[in-house]
Amino acid sequence: MKKVEAIIRGNDFNRVKNALKQVGIVPLTAYPVQGRGVQGGVPPYDLLPKIKLEVVVKDKDVEKVIETIIRNSRSGVPGDGKIFVIPVEDAIRVRTGEKGNEALY
Repeated sequence: MKKVEAIIRGNDFNRVKNALKQVGIVPLTAYPVQGRGVQGGVPPYDLLPKIKLEVVVKDKDVEKVIETIIRNSRSGVPGDGKIFVIPVEDAIRVRTGEKGNEALY
């Protein structure tokens, strides 16, 4: 299992969310964040508003998730965001007690 974290522009969120759903990745967490990339912000703003999207997926779905996020959020100009892939040791569905891949989706 892997956790895919993506920092994207807010105006790309609905497009990314809907595209992930179309490829079978429905569960996700998203919240507003502020940050800056290598460009250091855009004067007069030091930190820019973004959306952080988190999804934990089976190893076989990682590339599909990455490609979907990129395809639906890339504009080609600085500020498109970043994607991070992090190993996940386990997942447990609270309602049923299912563990591992069975607890994901």
